[in-house]
Amino acid sequence: MAIARFPNVAIDCPDPDALAAFYGAMLDWKINAKSDWVEIRAEYGDCISFQRVEGYTAPKWPTQEVPQQMHLDVVVDDLDTAEAAVLELGATKAEHQPGKTFRVFLDPAGHPFCLCLD
Repeated sequence: MAIARFPNVAIDCPDPDALAAFYGAMLDWKINAKSDWVEIRAEYGDCISFQRVEGYTAPKWPTQEVPQQMHLDVVVDDLDTAEAAVLELGATKAEHQPGKTFRVFLDPAGHPFCLCLD
Protein backbone atom coordinates (compact mmCIF):
# COMPACT_ATOMS: atom_id res chain seq x y z
CA MET A 1 0.00 0.00 0.00
CA ALA A 2 1.34 3.41 -0.95
CA ILE A 3 1.98 5.87 1.85
CA ALA A 4 1.65 8.91 -0.43
CA ARG A 5 -0.14 10.08 -3.58
CA PHE A 6 0.51 12.47 -6.47
CA PRO A 7 4.29 12.67 -6.55
CA ASN A 8 5.48 16.17 -7.32
CA VAL A 9 8.75 17.28 -8.87
CA ALA A 10 10.08 20.60 -7.58
CA ILE A 11 12.65 22.39 -9.73
CA ASP A 12 14.99 25.10 -8.42
CA CYS A 13 15.28 28.16 -10.64
CA PRO A 14 15.90 31.92 -10.57
CA ASP A 15 12.42 32.85 -11.89
CA PRO A 16 9.60 30.40 -11.10
CA ASP A 17 6.98 32.37 -13.03
CA ALA A 18 9.04 32.29 -16.25
CA LEU A 19 9.91 28.61 -15.97
CA ALA A 20 6.32 27.65 -15.13
CA ALA A 21 5.15 29.62 -18.16
CA PHE A 22 7.65 27.74 -20.36
CA TYR A 23 6.68 24.25 -19.17
CA GLY A 24 3.00 25.15 -18.80
CA ALA A 25 2.90 26.19 -22.47
CA MET A 26 4.91 23.14 -23.59
CA LEU A 27 2.66 20.67 -21.74
CA ASP A 28 -0.58 22.71 -21.89
CA TRP A 29 -0.93 22.56 -18.09
CA LYS A 30 -2.61 25.14 -15.84
CA ILE A 31 -0.35 27.53 -13.88
CA ASN A 32 -0.95 28.31 -10.21
CA ALA A 33 1.40 30.90 -8.67
CA LYS A 34 2.04 31.13 -4.92
CA SER A 35 4.70 33.79 -4.19
CA ASP A 36 8.11 32.18 -4.81
CA TRP A 37 6.53 28.79 -5.59
CA VAL A 38 4.68 28.17 -8.85
CA GLU A 39 2.95 24.96 -9.90
CA ILE A 40 1.79 23.65 -13.23
CA ARG A 41 -0.79 20.88 -13.09
CA ALA A 42 -2.34 18.55 -15.63
CA GLU A 43 -6.10 17.96 -15.58
CA TYR A 44 -5.34 14.35 -14.56
CA GLY A 45 -3.34 15.47 -11.49
CA ASP A 46 0.37 15.37 -12.39
CA CYS A 47 2.23 18.40 -11.09
CA ILE A 48 5.60 20.11 -11.49
CA SER A 49 6.58 22.91 -9.11
CA PHE A 50 9.17 25.64 -9.51
CA GLN A 51 10.82 27.35 -6.56
CA ARG A 52 12.94 30.50 -6.50
CA VAL A 53 16.54 29.98 -5.40
CA GLU A 54 18.73 33.00 -4.81
CA GLY A 55 22.16 32.61 -6.37
CA TYR A 56 20.91 29.84 -8.66
CA THR A 57 23.59 28.31 -10.91
CA ALA A 58 22.40 26.56 -14.07
CA PRO A 59 23.63 23.01 -14.76
CA LYS A 60 26.44 22.57 -17.29
CA TRP A 61 25.34 19.74 -19.57
CA PRO A 62 26.75 17.32 -20.70
CA THR A 63 29.66 17.84 -18.29
CA GLN A 64 29.25 17.45 -14.56
CA GLU A 65 31.03 20.72 -13.82
CA VAL A 66 27.69 21.82 -12.35
CA PRO A 67 25.57 18.63 -12.17
CA GLN A 68 22.17 18.53 -13.85
CA GLN A 69 20.70 16.68 -10.81
CA MET A 70 17.54 15.84 -12.79
CA HIS A 71 15.97 16.23 -16.19
CA LEU A 72 12.55 15.76 -17.71
CA ASP A 73 11.80 13.53 -20.69
CA VAL A 74 8.63 14.41 -22.56
CA VAL A 75 7.11 12.31 -25.35
CA VAL A 76 6.31 13.98 -28.68
CA ASP A 77 4.83 12.77 -31.96
CA ASP A 78 7.32 14.55 -34.23
CA LEU A 79 10.78 15.76 -33.19
CA ASP A 80 11.06 18.52 -35.80
CA THR A 81 7.65 20.02 -34.98
CA ALA A 82 8.25 19.82 -31.22
CA GLU A 83 11.73 21.30 -31.59
CA ALA A 84 10.38 24.35 -33.40
CA ALA A 85 7.72 24.81 -30.72
CA VAL A 86 10.06 24.60 -27.70
CA LEU A 87 12.60 26.90 -29.37
CA GLU A 88 9.81 29.44 -29.86
CA LEU A 89 8.96 29.13 -26.14
CA GLY A 90 12.56 29.98 -25.20
CA ALA A 91 14.42 26.66 -25.08
CA THR A 92 17.95 26.29 -26.43
CA LYS A 93 19.02 23.19 -28.34
CA ALA A 94 22.00 21.54 -26.67
CA GLU A 95 25.11 21.28 -28.81
CA HIS A 96 25.69 17.65 -27.77
CA GLN A 97 22.98 15.34 -29.17
CA PRO A 98 23.73 11.75 -28.09
CA GLY A 99 20.73 9.95 -29.65
CA LYS A 100 18.53 9.65 -32.72
CA THR A 101 15.14 9.06 -31.07
CA PHE A 102 15.38 12.04 -28.73
CA ARG A 103 16.77 15.57 -28.67
CA VAL A 104 18.27 17.44 -25.74
CA PHE A 105 17.35 21.05 -24.97
CA LEU A 106 17.95 23.49 -22.14
CA ASP A 107 14.99 25.27 -20.59
CA PRO A 108 15.18 29.04 -19.94
CA ALA A 109 16.87 28.38 -16.56
CA GLY A 110 19.43 26.00 -18.11
CA HIS A 111 17.95 22.63 -17.01
CA PRO A 112 18.33 19.90 -19.64
CA PHE A 113 15.17 18.22 -20.91
CA CYS A 114 14.57 15.78 -23.74
CA LEU A 115 11.96 15.58 -26.44
CA CYS A 116 11.52 11.84 -27.02
CA LEU A 117 9.77 9.70 -29.55
CA ASP A 118 7.68 7.10 -27.71
